[in-house]
Amino acid sequence: MKIRYLLLMLLPVLALASGGGSGETDIVPRTINFVIFAAILYYMIAEPAKEFYFGRKGDIAKKLDSIQLKLKESNAKKEMALQKVEEAKVSAKVIVETAKKESKILVEKIEKDFHAEVENLEKSFGDKVAIEKRKMIRTSVSEVLEELFKEGSISLGKEEFVKIVTKKVA
Repeated sequence: MKIRYLLLMLLPVLALASGGGSGETDIVPRTINFVIFAAILYYMIAEPAKEFYFGRKGDIAKKLDSIQLKLKESNAKKEMALQKVEEAKVSAKVIVETAKKESKILVEKIEKDFHAEVENLEKSFGDKVAIEKRKMIRTSVSEVLEELFKEGSISLGKEEFVKIVTKKVA
């Protein structure tokens, strides 16, 4: 095939060789030579140029498709992120509502425990007061009895003894 090209390049030289200065202008043979040269050049360069052009066009198309795919993926991720944000907002509202309910329940429980503790303290105080009253009564009775026994053997009747004890206790 290369031999064919070589022969095509030499053909104009052989065909249009001038035979010795007859005075004619050589514009026509030069034009024919240029046209043949341009045709050969086109024939040799056209295929690689087309391949380069279509290859470059294909590469650009692939890059464009890749960018569009990445853009679609990015938009899908953005939509998913927005959905997650909305879900998070809903979850936050639910958590806040739950926290409010739990705080109310805790406040009620604390108040209930507080009132129960106050009642227990009042009951305990009442029991201690009763115990102290009994101690005071015993002490008073003990003092009255000691007084009676110290003064001697005073004969008292039951009624008088009860009156003395009630005076001391009151």
